[in-house]
Amino acid sequence: MWHQQILTLSAKPRGFHLVTEEILGNIPALSQVNTGLLHLLLQHTSASLTLNENCDPTVRGDMERHFLRAVPDQGDYEHDYEGADDMPSHIKSSLLGVSLALPVQRGRVLLGTWQGIWLGEHRIHGGARRIAVTLQGEPMP
Repeated sequence: MWHQQILTLSAKPRGFHLVTEEILGNIPALSQVNTGLLHLLLQHTSASLTLNENCDPTVRGDMERHFLRAVPDQGDYEHDYEGADDMPSHIKSSLLGVSLALPVQRGRVLLGTWQGIWLGEHRIHGGARRIAVTLQGEPMP
């Protein structure tokens, strides 16, 4: 069984956002897979997808502060056509990545107890973000 769709996440401010339910809740075909793999590809170069803490929101704030220090907006960047936050956003996107491959069992993604899917919005005004969803697996008996 194969399923593919495009999801659009609502626009979010700069920072890290827990989007597990916003993504998984919009993939109805997930419930039809007994054993499989869910691949998520964020179709942007100035945001990222990652797995991390799903309970304590202070972790997301700490991550944002870390990346603002590590990759500042006002760096010595040649690429600045779309504003001071554009090139740092590309760097953060490359560091964290834009895709996830997640195992599926009995209609559920097998995340660890404290794992959630995060969107890293690295632009000040990034807008809505698209994710290409590809689900492959053995259908439910």
